[in-house]
Amino acid sequence: MFSPSNYLTGVMHPEGFHGKHKTNNFFEGWYIKLVSEDQSQKWAIIPGIFRGLQGSDVHEAFVQVLDGSTGRSWYHRYPIEEFEAAPDRFQVRVGNNEFSNSSIKLDLEQLKGEISIDSDFKPWPVTLASPGIMGWYGLVPMMECFHGIVSFNHKISGELDVEGATKSFAGGKGYIEKDWGKNFPAGYLWLHSNHLASDPEASLVSSAAIIPWVGNSFRGFIMGFSHSGKLHSWTTYNKSKELKLDIQDEHIEWVVEGPDGRLELFAERKRGGLLHAPLRDQMHQRVEETMDTTINLTHTKNNQSLRSGIMTSGAMEVYGDTEKLLKIRKR
Repeated sequence: MFSPSNYLTGVMHPEGFHGKHKTNNFFEGWYIKLVSEDQSQKWAIIPGIFRGLQGSDVHEAFVQVLDGSTGRSWYHRYPIEEFEAAPDRFQVRVGNNEFSNSSIKLDLEQLKGEISIDSDFKPWPVTLASPGIMGWYGLVPMMECFHGIVSFNHKISGELDVEGATKSFAGGKGYIEKDWGKNFPAGYLWLHSNHLASDPEASLVSSAAIIPWVGNSFRGFIMGFSHSGKLHSWTTYNKSKELKLDIQDEHIEWVVEGPDGRLELFAERKRGGLLHAPLRDQMHQRVEETMDTTINLTHTKNNQSLRSGIMTSGAMEVYGDTEKLLKIRKR
């Protein structure tokens, strides 16, 4: 049931669960990235929930797993009754798997064990006027898909039993983001890395997507590059502009300019593993993600170099109607 209080909680807590009163046509998932100190272990763990269209019997909870070092992936289904999540904080349980701001506890066929989170989360700042990464678009109830950054960068430790072999994550790094709504975009591009040798605290997230809007659609984009103790952003809503977006089979080139200067990205495209993503009637295995991308990056402002280098263990997804994504008008 809709209430102003529930709506305000959802706006101010993108990290929390937004589907308490949703009975159909809804999904929500948290993308949890774990990388060991030597970057030999790269894993994405995605707990979530899916509710199909009205009258559908496709309702399920899930935990997806992607081995970023090999490209293998798994999708574990659970009865929807085995899903629990808090609306005002990051706290999720699917079966015997538990996720919070203090630890990640896994009891899966491929992964078992506990990862400790050893530093505070670093989210995209949230205000009532601009609730997180989506800016004022996060206040629009009709959006097809919402997005949130739970933590750009945090320290992790612990061990996981990986198919019978013990793997250490002491000194490793984590990243958490999430999506919720009715459906994934018909075409989108997404990049992330928080491994930059010249700045251990640096983290980049970039996305562009086809956004349905009042009977039409436009290309929306969001970039956040956190470094040197500050979040620098380029977005559709803060008067930034895309100067170039080129998607090729081997690479992606992306240049943006705005109040925080100019950001240039050149990212390799590599083959990865397939993940399930929400369509309106099912969780469909369709999205290829790699976790082994390198991103050559340069940030300048007023002709002064602020940060440059090569980011590693980068995650990348390129999906859907990329021709339309490139041709569609920018808002």
